[in-house]
Amino acid sequence: MAGFVQQIVEGLGAGAIYASLALALVLIYRFTGVVNFAQGELAMFSTYVAWQFVQAGLPFWLALVLTLAVSFAGGMLIERVVIRPIEGAPELTIVIVTVGLFIFVNAAAGWIWSFLIKDFPDPFPGGAFRAGGVSVGYATLGILAVVGGVMGLLYLLFRHTKIGLGMRAVAAAPESARLVGIRVGRTLALGWGLAATVGAVSGVLVAPLLFLEPNMMGGVLIYAFAAATLGGFDSPAGAVAGGLIVGVAETLAGAYVGFIGSDLKIGVPLAVILGVLLLRPQGLFGRAAVERA
Repeated sequence: MAGFVQQIVEGLGAGAIYASLALALVLIYRFTGVVNFAQGELAMFSTYVAWQFVQAGLPFWLALVLTLAVSFAGGMLIERVVIRPIEGAPELTIVIVTVGLFIFVNAAAGWIWSFLIKDFPDPFPGGAFRAGGVSVGYATLGILAVVGGVMGLLYLLFRHTKIGLGMRAVAAAPESARLVGIRVGRTLALGWGLAATVGAVSGVLVAPLLFLEPNMMGGVLIYAFAAATLGGFDSPAGAVAGGLIVGVAETLAGAYVGFIGSDLKIGVPLAVILGVLLLRPQGLFGRAAVERA
């Protein structure tokens, strides 16, 4: 029994990382209707920025704050320069642009910092908390606390601030929001900046577990897509729940399903995406689109 609980705990730690990137995907989709295939690469680039600040001698947490500020500004800039000119374009055009952004950011990171593997500092202490035969790493607790804090701050932003109210209005009905005086363009840019900031948190959390290199977020992005699909692309809370579910499912499948093991765990999120699209396309917490005849 202790071994089963141990696997769940480890799955929750991994799922929290998937949830943070899934949350960034959902934020952009909810406010702009764009599925950003470059979200993982933006998170990777932000992680390199954090690494550069640390290499310059800044304390980790100060480097993180500066990185989040840079990520926020970068997300707004991308919306203004790359996304806004194709607003209203066919969905395939938008997909191609985000895939192109994926390739560009990946190549830019390799050109600036090279494709050599780098170590990224772990912000959490080593060791673990043990209770009842179950070991919970301090890093796992820290990751869960950070993701929980991000969710709490987003809830306060959306529910108790004027900016959050405006963002919700734009997400629900952009034309009506424009008629009542909300600057829709600026609000959409804020959404991209916010998503880039949340994505940066994901990159900083995953980098100590892997090695820092330009392709490190490729696998994480697949899990994040599975989490967003499972929870619902229009539900931030669903993205977090989906990430935790995918993380636990992946860990349990790798531990207890013999033919999967550690080599085929990547198939778990793909199976989740396929199953959800077949059975409940809007996700567990999403709302089905209703069109009047």
